[in-house]
Amino acid sequence: MTDIHSHVLPEMDDGSRSVAESCEMLRLLQQQGIDRVAATPHYNPDRETVADFLVRRRDSLAKLEAEIPRGMPRIFPGAEVAYYEGISRLEGLSSLCIENTNLLLIEMPVGKWSEYAVRELTDIASGGKTVPVIAHIERCIFFQSKEVFGRLLENGILMQMNSGFINDFRTRFRAMKLFKKSKVHFLGSDCHNTHSRAPDIGRAHSILLNKLGSNYMSGFSAYADNFFTNKN
Repeated sequence: MTDIHSHVLPEMDDGSRSVAESCEMLRLLQQQGIDRVAATPHYNPDRETVADFLVRRRDSLAKLEAEIPRGMPRIFPGAEVAYYEGISRLEGLSSLCIENTNLLLIEMPVGKWSEYAVRELTDIASGGKTVPVIAHIERCIFFQSKEVFGRLLENGILMQMNSGFINDFRTRFRAMKLFKKSKVHFLGSDCHNTHSRAPDIGRAHSILLNKLGSNYMSGFSAYADNFFTNKN
């Protein structure tokens, strides 16, 4: 199974603070059935260049890989890119895609999106080289009109939900409605540490399996697998 959104790389952002913590996060993910994890540290274009971010990410990953025990999930470096007006013209944008895929995780503003923002997302997707994935869609979907959400889906923009939205009984009903309507394409733990925001994606998978059945979950997992085996 795949965790498409995590902050498992050490000392990159507000996620893992050390190699030891990263290894423990990976161990927890492995225990929950995850064999592939996208490491998606925050990237803010206002704070550093793409080139500088990639160097930091490379160094962080190298430190972690030197200490990872055998049998841990395979790490695919990527980024959680903060949206800003003009993101579609950012030099090197495609290099922030999750490794071995064309999936670009984008963190959108919480609130109603402008027409300009919607057009930028569709412009990125229309280029054919990069597939935008909206991070933790549950934080912003309910601010958007059905028309806007429909446009995004029709133009190939994909949606990622955090496992916590499923695990929380107060929001589980809304989560299930989105899954049943095939409006969620990926699940992510969005784990940041081993205590307050520890990996808890295995529980979400169990709930989905119980609610939607094994056939649904097989197809859901296979959809994610396809992006890592065939660069679309």
